[in-house]
Amino acid sequence: MADLTKIEWTDRTFNPWTGCTKISPGCDNCYAEGWSKRSGHVKWGNNPRKRTTDAYWKAPLAWQSQAQAFMREHGRRQRVFCASLADVFDNQVDPQWRVDLFRLIRATPDLDWQLLTKRPQQISKMLPEDWGSEGYANVWLGFTAEDQMRFDQRKAFIRSIPAKVWFVSYEPAIGSLRIASSDPKPNWLIIGGESGGGARPMEAKWVDDVLADCEAFGIAPFFKQWGNYANNPLTGSPSMSRSEQKQTDPFGKGGGLVDGALVRDFPLGLRKSG
Repeated sequence: MADLTKIEWTDRTFNPWTGCTKISPGCDNCYAEGWSKRSGHVKWGNNPRKRTTDAYWKAPLAWQSQAQAFMREHGRRQRVFCASLADVFDNQVDPQWRVDLFRLIRATPDLDWQLLTKRPQQISKMLPEDWGSEGYANVWLGFTAEDQMRFDQRKAFIRSIPAKVWFVSYEPAIGSLRIASSDPKPNWLIIGGESGGGARPMEAKWVDDVLADCEAFGIAPFFKQWGNYANNPLTGSPSMSRSEQKQTDPFGKGGGLVDGALVRDFPLGLRKSG
C-alpha cells in the first residue's frame, strides 16, 4: 500500500487508512473496492475505516530522508499519491487521523503530496489551521470529475480554496467534459478511460475536446490511458489481434498515445490557480 506504484502520474502511494463509500457514477467499478474484497483488509461502504499501522506510517519519513538522492537522480521532487484506497476528506474518518496525516505532511517538506478527493465540499473544514492563504508548499489538491456534471458541481472549489497546485482527475472518463473560459482553471488535468470488468467506453472526441481546452487555457494535460483498446483510435480495428494492439500502443491500459504521441505533462512551477 505504500511503495512504488504503476500509476503513471505519481511515484508512490500512501494510505493513512483504508475504506470508502461510493458517492457518484465514477465509483461504480471502483478498483479500491475490488482490492478490499480480495484482501479482506476493510469492508467497503458505510463501515468503519481502518487505520494503517504505525510502522507503515514511517515510510514517508524514509522517503523524506532520501529526497536529495531522488532529486539528484530524477531532477525533480518525489510525488506521493494519498490516498489510493480511501479519501482524505471522508467525513467517516476519525478527525484525529487527519490531524496526524497533516503532521506527517509537514514533517516531509521535500515530498509533493497529491491529495485527490471526490468530496471537495469537505476540504475547507478539514484543512489544518495553518493552511494559510496559499496552502502548504508540498501539497497538490485535486478532485475527480468523471463527466461534465461532476466537474460543474465541484469546480468552484478551485477558486475558493487556496492550493499551490490544483488538479482535476477526469478518470474514469464516462462522459464528455469541457472547460469554459469562465470556469476556474486547474493547473493540471489527468485524463483516462475506465479499464477492467464492466468498463464503460470513452470516446476519442472527448479526449480531443478537453485537450484543446487545456491548450487554450494553459492547463498541463496528462493523458493516462484509453482504458480499453476498443476506445483507442490507433488500435480500435476489430481485425487487430491483442498482440498487435499492444505492440502498436504499449502505454497504459488500452494504450496511452494520442495521435501517435504521449501527452503527459506536469504543472510547471507552483502558480496559483484562478
